[in-house]
Formats: sequence, structure tokens, C-alpha cells
Amino acid sequence: MGTILDYFKEYGDYTFSEKPLNEVDSLVLCQFSYLKFDGMVPSAEEKKEPVSIGYLDGHQDREKLFADERYRENNTALFQGMLGSIRFSTLRMNYYVNRIETEKETQFSAVTFFLEDGSIYVAYRGTDETIIGWKEDFNLAFSEPVAGQLMSVEYLDKAAALFQQPFYIGGHSKGGNFAVFAAMNCKKEIQDKIIKIYSHDGPGFRPEIREQGHYERIAGRVMKIIPHSSLVGMLLESHAAGYVVVESKSFGLLQHDPYTWLVKEDEFVKVKDIYKRRKFMDDTLNEWILSMDEEHIRSFVDTLYEVVSASKAVTLIDFTSDWKKNMTAVVTALKGLDGETASMMKKIIASLFELTGERAKEEIKEELQERAEEGRVKLEAGRQRMEENRLRKEEKKRRKEGNRPGKGKAQRQGEHKERK
Repeated sequence: MGTILDYFKEYGDYTFSEKPLNEVDSLVLCQFSYLKFDGMVPSAEEKKEPVSIGYLDGHQDREKLFADERYRENNTALFQGMLGSIRFSTLRMNYYVNRIETEKETQFSAVTFFLEDGSIYVAYRGTDETIIGWKEDFNLAFSEPVAGQLMSVEYLDKAAALFQQPFYIGGHSKGGNFAVFAAMNCKKEIQDKIIKIYSHDGPGFRPEIREQGHYERIAGRVMKIIPHSSLVGMLLESHAAGYVVVESKSFGLLQHDPYTWLVKEDEFVKVKDIYKRRKFMDDTLNEWILSMDEEHIRSFVDTLYEVVSASKAVTLIDFTSDWKKNMTAVVTALKGLDGETASMMKKIIASLFELTGERAKEEIKEELQERAEEGRVKLEAGRQRMEENRLRKEEKKRRKEGNRPGKGKAQRQGEHKERK
């Protein structure tokens, strides 16, 4: 068993004509869409020919592709693996868009891949490293579509009108949500051309959003894949809904990272369901979100964003890189909130650290252990001082009693000696 990085060693020599696109290929392409193609891959408006992966390799700004620090090392390895394989070395891409609009609380990016056998894959990027992008994930809890979801439909209608072939569509994380939303709401003639929709640990939808988009029209073509301990993919998702659970080499929320998903041959290693404890936590969070009206949801998301933004960090990398300083700002911002809201925010903020890297998690663990040890030492010192104070008070009391009138010096000395 390996990961998508090992997949090339086993299946990199097969063309798509020999082995058609599968679920692992889908995750490879969705993760590849996280690369920063700005200035390298044409937009739909430019009306240019697709560029090859070889072109990207020789581009003067090649290193900018790997600007996302969360995945820099693995994305570089992914790029090299794809470039060196027969399967992906002929990959071409076009219709790239990348928009970050702080005022609209939107981070949106998509690209269309053209494969060797004529297959086409429309990929939506998931949440990037910006805090605005992360906030948009929670905006999905609103009963109205967020700006990024509407952009996903606009993109699909525009891009898919430029080719005639049937195609695949997908994304990881928020990108998976966008892929499903776009497929639900695009033009009928484009919807009919969709072969399959992949959502790799993508959040779900509020019931009213599903109904408005006529989800049933595409339900049979949606393949939702989540890791063994999924939080993001189970956000606003019912456990009654169909999904495939895959094993990961990591733990907890770090399983959201596609590079931790286990692959055997040309498919993921499957398990029966997500962990019971995780399922309970997911259900609790979803019930809490769905129990609130629009006003309270918006207030909660805005407050959460303000709490995290109190650190002055622009990206999650910034937020976790100096987390001791930032956590102080967050704790200060949490003061004054009601107990339930503050409790839920603490859990979500803790999840942010887990999602941004193992080292951050280890540092937090180490810091908590240090604080616990400091607290134990302080507690022990406090007990010692209390005992010393108690003994001093007793001694003072004895001396006072020993100095009462009517007792001679010899008697007092005798009593003192007896006490000792």
C-alpha cells in the first residue's frame, strides 16, 4: 500500500487509453489543481491552445507553482511524478481561473485538464492557504449559495461550452462541494455531458440547497470519497447519504490531506465507515449548525472569522507559524462569548492547527504538556506554601498560648518541650 505519490510507480507506464480514468487519477488531478498556474495556463477569455505539463516544467516561473507551503514538498514530488510518467506526461490544461475577493469572502479557482485518450476533467481547487478561503467553507452553512458556488456554475457553463466531448468533474475539500454544486445547477445540455462527479472529502449542502439544485438529477453520478476520520467531508452531510470511506496513514483531521490516503493498485484502500467517535462529533456539529437560523449562523461565522483574524494573520500558514502569539490574541477575542459558542469555536480553531500540519500539532501538544507540568509544579509549590503557612500559624498560636499570664517560665518551657 502507498499513496498517490506511489501510484505512478505502479501505473505510471499505462496510458489512459489502456487504463481509463479511475478514482485515484481523479484525486491526482484535483490535488494538481492546487498548483499556482497564474501567468502560465491560459484563461477561457484568452482563447489560446492548452499548455502541456512539459511547458510548465520549462517555464521561467516554474517555482511559483509550488507557492502553497502546506503542500510544497509533496506537490513538487507530484509534479515530478506526473512529468516522468507515460500516463500524465502528455497532460494539457486550459481555462484557468483564480480569484480571491476579500470583500465577497471568496476564494475560487478552477482549471480544465485534457488527457491523452481524449478525456476531459474539470477540476475545482479546494480551500487554499488564505483565511478568507477557509471562512468560505463555513459560509456553506448558509441557506443561500455562496459566491464561490455561483462562480463554479458560471465557470462550468463557459468552459464546457468550448468542447463537445463528455467529461469528468471533481475537486478536493471545498472544490468537491463546488464540483457537485456546479453539476447540479449548470445548463441542461452541459449536465447531460457529465460522466462522473468526484467529491474528495468535500463538504455537503443544507437540505434547501440540494432541493433548489435538483440534486436527484445527478445523484447517480456523484462519487463522494472521505477518509476514515472525516470532518470537512461530513460537514452538512447526512450519514444516510452514499459515500466511500478510505483508509489513511495519518490520524484525526490530518486525514483531510490527500497525500495520506492509502492506495492499493489502482484504487483506494476501503473501510466500512468512519470512526464511531468521529461520526458522533460530526453529527453533533451538523445538528448544532442546522438548529440555528440564518441570523445566528451568520453571526457565528463572522465572530469565528473575527476571532481568528484577531491574530492579524492573512494565511493559515501565518496563523500557525507563530501560533503562541496568535493564540494569545485568539484567547483574548474569545472572552465575552457565551459558553456554547466559545466551546465550539475552540474546537474549530484547534482543528485549524491540525489541518495545517503535523508540526503545529506536535508543538501544541508539547506546549500543553509543558503547561501541564508547570501547572503541576506550581500546584505542588502552592500546597507546600499552604502547609508551611499552616504550621507557622499553629506555632504562633502555641506561642501565644504559652505566653498567657499565670504560667511560669519553667512551665512554658516544659509544655514546649512536650510539644516537640
